Amino acid sequence: MLSARKRVVLLELKQFKLERYFAKYEFSAKHLMSSSDCEPLALSYLLSLADTECRSLWQNLKLGYTYSDGHPLLRNEVAKLYEVTAPSDILTAVPEEGIFIALNCLLKKDDHVICTFPGYQSLYQLAENLGCEVSYWMPEEENGWKFNLDFLTQNIRPNTRLIITNFPHNPTGAMPDREDYARIQEIINRHKLWHFSDEMYRLMEYAPNTRLPAACDQSSRAISLGGLSKSFGLPGLRSGWLACRDKDMLSKMAGYKDYTTICGSATDEILSIIALRNKNTIVSDQMKQLNRNLKLLEGFMDRHKTNFSWVKPKAGSVCFPRLNKATSCMDFCHQILEKTGIMLLPSEVYDYGQSHFRIGFGRANFPEVLQAFENCLTGNPS
Repeated sequence: MLSARKRVVLLELKQFKLERYFAKYEFSAKHLMSSSDCEPLALSYLLSLADTECRSLWQNLKLGYTYSDGHPLLRNEVAKLYEVTAPSDILTAVPEEGIFIALNCLLKKDDHVICTFPGYQSLYQLAENLGCEVSYWMPEEENGWKFNLDFLTQNIRPNTRLIITNFPHNPTGAMPDREDYARIQEIINRHKLWHFSDEMYRLMEYAPNTRLPAACDQSSRAISLGGLSKSFGLPGLRSGWLACRDKDMLSKMAGYKDYTTICGSATDEILSIIALRNKNTIVSDQMKQLNRNLKLLEGFMDRHKTNFSWVKPKAGSVCFPRLNKATSCMDFCHQILEKTGIMLLPSEVYDYGQSHFRIGFGRANFPEVLQAFENCLTGNPS
């Protein structure tokens, strides 16, 4: 019999400000101009794209437990998104779950982490809750939201364990060029660090030749997070994955998943296979709409230089304009919501001052919502 019991202390996570803000307004606001995903696809449309094999899988699907590492066909389709990463290097997970699993497997107390910032809160908050010190790698707005590589080299310490990046970047739409990204990889490799790469906005580059290599293809000490929420317009599937060529780390993450969801949704897996087999059609259609909306947004920003300053995004479905008024963006966003029913996302939810707000321009109704926003600014009731 044990003479003493080990006491387990659970650290309380800070409130996820962005998610709480969405929980409050997302389903009550008349219009969303803050969402980061592209236009959500209808189930009927997705099923219409199914090939013979997938149609049979769907029609004969039994709602039992699924593979803990993901359906073999799904992992095979995911692997086709990469150059050298294989199906055996894929672990399926809900995207947020993937962040939770990876950081808990990578980090221990007193590790040092460098993370792009502002960003999705769990990318750095989980590291802090694990007892790590996090250095925030912030882009230079005056330099086109550029992430200066000098910061990275100057902030690596003897106890630095992990570099966390998010390219294309939420919320700025920034993305390094291939030369800078190669330098980032070289710095990480030279110091024998791990790299967690949030690539949820990959495939959303306005010019495909600017697409960055997947981190998991570049190094076995890298983990790429991917999913169907953004570029495919399928956030309701909750379909994502971790890609890593280090077998020990992949096995560790798979074991950790046994304590989270264990396995994925049977229905979501088949639908995800259908989507990935039709990726060229789906992503191409989403990008055509995204580019049309971005052109409208450019014209809007040009007409309202007094109100806003902005850096045109290089990729993705969001941008992060500056409000040129002596008021907080939280107040501004609340005023717009009350007057028009349009939801914007203030920078306060990112803990990034109170001068910016996120616009999402991936939805089909963006033109009419942007017009309603402009009417509010100009006092035009039509």
